[in-house]
Amino acid sequence: MKNNKVYKDGNVVNNNMLPGDLKGLPDESYFEETLVFIDANFLSKLSQHFGKGNYLIYDLIKFSKNISERNNLFCKHIYYYTAPPFQSNQPLKEEVARYKNYEKFIYKISKDKIIIILEGRCQRLKIDGKFVYKQKAVDSLTIIDLMSIPMDYPDIRCVILIASDSDFVPAIFRLKKLNIKTILYTYYRRGYRKSIFSTSNELIKTVYKYVLLSKEDFSNAPLNNNKEARNKNES
Repeated sequence: MKNNKVYKDGNVVNNNMLPGDLKGLPDESYFEETLVFIDANFLSKLSQHFGKGNYLIYDLIKFSKNISERNNLFCKHIYYYTAPPFQSNQPLKEEVARYKNYEKFIYKISKDKIIIILEGRCQRLKIDGKFVYKQKAVDSLTIIDLMSIPMDYPDIRCVILIASDSDFVPAIFRLKKLNIKTILYTYYRRGYRKSIFSTSNELIKTVYKYVLLSKEDFSNAPLNNNKEARNKNES
């Protein structure tokens, strides 16, 4: 297995710990607590990218806990920002089916109280004769929750953000002034002009450290045999 590439190390101890490998780890009560903030659209696209067109099947909660443990942190809550699939005034069969799959997935992951789901909305635009779908209000919800950390979680000193959007920079900078570190998990491909993945240099410069996600991060968080949920969020 390949280790993630870690940048701006930030003097994190035992940074090469394998995700989910609990051997030799102290009891979780010794871990500093953290919150994991996830841009579901970004993570979904990355899953499809690593799956070469197919969404990878993995346990979202285990995925978040593994990333936390790699940084010697205990995942207290997962904030999952998403948007229901678009529905036209008279929904097509594909739209109805997609929405039902979304509802099924959200219902299953919401059973675990560790995860907090926040929904924006999906907007459909017609550009050059083609429909383009964009999530609205999702980043705003994320920023609001990031700025609420000092009030809602006064003991949290470090958070994990899984995203690539520069809109989060002002909030991260503000948290830094309040002595709250942000660890960014993201992905980009340099030298690939047609790549859909890019990450703002401003975002990278603002965070405490950043790590490039890999396919192994997904494969190291397998679903149990008795679970049927597939982590994908199509809009």
